[in-house]
Amino acid sequence: MTVPGGQREGQTARVGHAPSRARDPDVQGMVERDGVRLAYEVFGQDHSPTVLLMPSWSIVHSGHWKAQVGYLARRYRVVTFDGRGSGASGRPVGAAAYTDDQYAADAVAVLDATGTERAVLVGLSCGATWSVHVAAGHPDRVLGLFALAPSCGFPLPPSKTTKHEWNARLDEYKGWERYNRHFWLEEDYDAFLRFFFDQMYGEPHSTKQIEDGLGWGREVSAETLVDTTAGRIGCDGAVCVPVEPLCRRVRCPVVVVHGTRDRIRPHAIGKQLADLTGGSLVLLEGSGHGPHARDPVKVNHLIADFVDRVVPRPGRTTWTRAPARPKRALYLSSPIGLGHALRDVAVAEELRLRHPDLRIDWLAQHPVTRVLEGRGEAVHPASAELANESGHVEHESGEHDLHAFQAIRRMDEILVNNFMVFDDVVAGGDYDLVIGDEAWDVDHFLHENPELKRFAFAWMTDFVGWLPMPEGGAAEAALTADYNAEMIAQRARFRRVRDRSVFVGSPGDIVDADLGPGLPPIREWTEQNFDFAGYVTGFDPSELTGIDELRWDLGVGGDEKLCLVTVGGSGVGGPLLRRVLDAVPRVRDLVPELRFLVVTGPRIDPASLPGTPGVRVVGYLPELYRHLAACDIAVVQGGLTTCMELTALRKPFVYVPLRNHFEQNHHVRHRLDRYGAGRCLAYDDVVDADALAEAIAKEVTREVAYRPVETDGARRAAALLADLL
Repeated sequence: MTVPGGQREGQTARVGHAPSRARDPDVQGMVERDGVRLAYEVFGQDHSPTVLLMPSWSIVHSGHWKAQVGYLARRYRVVTFDGRGSGASGRPVGAAAYTDDQYAADAVAVLDATGTERAVLVGLSCGATWSVHVAAGHPDRVLGLFALAPSCGFPLPPSKTTKHEWNARLDEYKGWERYNRHFWLEEDYDAFLRFFFDQMYGEPHSTKQIEDGLGWGREVSAETLVDTTAGRIGCDGAVCVPVEPLCRRVRCPVVVVHGTRDRIRPHAIGKQLADLTGGSLVLLEGSGHGPHARDPVKVNHLIADFVDRVVPRPGRTTWTRAPARPKRALYLSSPIGLGHALRDVAVAEELRLRHPDLRIDWLAQHPVTRVLEGRGEAVHPASAELANESGHVEHESGEHDLHAFQAIRRMDEILVNNFMVFDDVVAGGDYDLVIGDEAWDVDHFLHENPELKRFAFAWMTDFVGWLPMPEGGAAEAALTADYNAEMIAQRARFRRVRDRSVFVGSPGDIVDADLGPGLPPIREWTEQNFDFAGYVTGFDPSELTGIDELRWDLGVGGDEKLCLVTVGGSGVGGPLLRRVLDAVPRVRDLVPELRFLVVTGPRIDPASLPGTPGVRVVGYLPELYRHLAACDIAVVQGGLTTCMELTALRKPFVYVPLRNHFEQNHHVRHRLDRYGAGRCLAYDDVVDADALAEAIAKEVTREVAYRPVETDGARRAAALLADLL
């Protein structure tokens, strides 16, 4: 039975993409062909030419192109659509609805609906076959054909699936015998999905790509996948059109890209497609069936090179002789919070003292750009093309809850996009030095694509090692160990990628834990692979002046005390601010002379908080450390920067780490314990306003005896970087 649009009753369709995308579509639409709805999106609407990213087998929807869309849409007009049987498109019943001809006709319908006269077609696996159908049947609509890991209907080796195996009931299903309609419908559909995506992504450290595939595959019913498969291989009344004669009719330029370790379709198929179409073949040594997801940077470059060859882009370049080039550095400062910005500006200022002729450009996002612009720093215009990492983090958060490790894993689409922006910047920037302060995308993809490094590269971080949270159990422990193992392998194989690795702190600040089973201790590995700058505060407490005047400006009398409440530069901390406001009346009963200054930061509207007697609420403060110096006690999240600023200023403070935030709960807490600084409270402990009030009242009278914080960290970090220029 079908419902309007050809969707099988009871079948859940994808109604939209996850909010944290690298780029939102300019146009979303639905076109109906022969009673089947086809959901499409258009990106970069004002660009040309058009690149049509074709659908693939209905086991995945168009979201599998997520690592390509952001990059391509900055250069071209990009159209994607969910193929019938997947995503938000209809799910007609019966194999005859899913033949190659049907998918090819759908592609033409989407071209018509989006007003696209001609396009470069990019197809993965089955999508390459459907692209051949379009190019042969509608040569006037196709500028070029880019076939990635093509799964055409050419003869397969005997070991692969046959029609008999597809239809036969077996006593036992092993390996590719699970590619069987009865196994899907009657045995264990999920076991097939796990097997298939394990085969698709055979490269080491592919946990995220497999996880994505499983999620997409579970959005499609076994019944629909049976129909789409039967239609493709000519079963259940479906008629297959041989693809070989169509290949010979293709007249547009063709590039075929195939991995040599493709366990779904061997690269011999890619060679045959290239030979039949007169196209060229690019082999990716060691890649599997999904290189666009596993090797996105390389595939993005290959697609762009092909499109620019098919439709040359006008332009002009300027080259400057090396001796005439000024010294230039590109600084990348992590946008997740504001902590990195102040220390990075301090390091940059010290670096200029050693190289007065140095020009520094910043590739950064809000809220870091607000700090940089306030300091008169040069923000590179390409920063506007970066996808918002802070917004993603806020989307991932709950009530004072941020699973930082998983949030960064799920930020993969954004990280690919932002690396491609970086890659474009350095390709034409003649930079002598790139400094990445926890620029995870750049460090990872440079190690994955070391041939792209053409500058000195320095990496800075204040923690090393992904650590699991207890709630994640064995599965998360395995994932964090896998990520750490990949990092270790990258550094061992391509040490030349980083010219300097700088740890912002001292060896004692590193947690006493292993990187994973069979992996080295974090401290031991870090000492072998990093130089240590000591902590970088960005200011010297002994040189602060005007603090008494600041207290006066804040309305704090000589017999009064000030409690400063702040939650950093992201919007995650709203719940904690409200908890503190709930506790204020009780605190003031215990400490009547205590006044409160609540700093919401750049991403929380001060007007969103309720008015409370004795409380002043302000937004972003460009020199928050001065206000920290003016306070008598603080209540903060567990972010490293603010906590270490309070430690350096020798102020009592209460800090409440975000739940499930491995860095705040493990790395930051270890460092603060080493300094003997602050009082840690779990968020569950501050739900009770009386308990929170009593903790604040107790801490305001505490005599601190913290370990001294280094004041020369910026100078030491700059000294480590200066010789790279």
